[in-house]
Amino acid sequence: MQVKPALVYLLFATWISPMAWAQTESVPLGYVAYQTPEKPLIDGKLNDKHWESAQWSEAFVDIQGDTRLKPAHLTRMKMMWDEHYFYIGVKLDEPHLWATYTERESVIFHENDIEVFLDPDGDTHNYYEWEINALGTLWDLLLTKPYKDGGKPLNGWNINDFEYAVYLEGTLNDPRDEDDYWSVEMAIPWSSLSYPRPKDGNQWRINFSRVQWRLEVENNTYKKVINPATEKSYPEDNWVWSPQGVINMHVPDRWGYVQFSELEVGSANVAFEHRPDEKVKTQLRDYYDAQKAFFRKNLRYAVQPNELQMTKPAADAEFEVTKTRFKISLPSLEEAGKRWYIVEDGRIWKQ
Repeated sequence: MQVKPALVYLLFATWISPMAWAQTESVPLGYVAYQTPEKPLIDGKLNDKHWESAQWSEAFVDIQGDTRLKPAHLTRMKMMWDEHYFYIGVKLDEPHLWATYTERESVIFHENDIEVFLDPDGDTHNYYEWEINALGTLWDLLLTKPYKDGGKPLNGWNINDFEYAVYLEGTLNDPRDEDDYWSVEMAIPWSSLSYPRPKDGNQWRINFSRVQWRLEVENNTYKKVINPATEKSYPEDNWVWSPQGVINMHVPDRWGYVQFSELEVGSANVAFEHRPDEKVKTQLRDYYDAQKAFFRKNLRYAVQPNELQMTKPAADAEFEVTKTRFKISLPSLEEAGKRWYIVEDGRIWKQ
C-alpha cells in the first residue's frame, strides 16, 4: 500500500444555510429494485451472485447538485428485495478510513458516515433515517415530520430485527497507509416498518447521503482540519444519490424513488416510470411555499389562490383556510375523482 502525506485533503462544498429554500430544477432520480430469490449473506461485501446482478446507481453528487464540485471519492448503491427484507448495499471509495464513535445513537454525522432516508408513503411525515460509520456503529431514528415543519427526531425508536454489516478494504484509523473503500450491507425487515410490504410497481421515496469531513494527520491520528479564520473545523461535505438542491436532507419531497419490481434481479430491465401525479404534488408544494411566504409577510394565510400571485397558478386549486391552518388541493392526473391535499405542516396525501 502507498504511504500518504501528513495532510489528507478532501474537497468540500461551500456551506449554505439550510434555510435557503431555493427550489432545485433537477428531477429526482429513480432506481428499480428487483426481487432476489434468496437472501444474501449480510457480511458487508456485496459479492453474492444476486448482488452482482443488481445494477449500481448513479455516482453520488454534491447535495446541491451537479453545479457544485464533483465529490472527491466515488459512492454508489444497489437495492434488492424479497418477501421479508429490503436490501441495500453501498460502496464508498475511501483512501482514509476513519471512525471513532462506538456507542449506538451517537450523532454519527459528526464523523464520516453513510445515511439512508426512507419515506414509504411519500407524505413527508413519519420517515426513517439510518446512519452507520466504518466501525459499524448505528444511529436509527424516526422523524415525525421535517424539522422545518416542527418535526421531532424519535431517538428512542429502534428498528427490530434490522441486519447490517460493514466491510473494510483497508486499515481503520491508521494514517500510515492508504485504504481502498468501505461497504455497507443492510437488510431492513418489512415487518419492522409501519407500512405494508410493497407490491409490483409501487414507488417509495428514498435517498442516501455520505457525510465526509476534511481531515489531517497529527501525532499519527486523524483529526478534522481547522479553519484558521473561524477556529472551527471546516463544514462537512454531503454527497448524495439524488440532489436535494439545498444543504438539508430533511426535505423528503426532494428525495429519489425506488420502484419495486417482482421480476428476478438480473432477468429483466424494467424502465423507471415517472408518475404524472408527481407534477401535481410538486405544484401543491409550490402553493405551500407561497402560503408560508405570504404568512411571514401578512401574518395570515391567503384565503384565495389569486392572493398568492403564483407564476403558474392552477385553475382547479381549492383552498380551505383558517387563521392558523390551511388545506389546498388539486385533482389527481392518474385517478379520476381523486384529489391531492397539502396542509400547513407539509403533509401531502390523496383521497
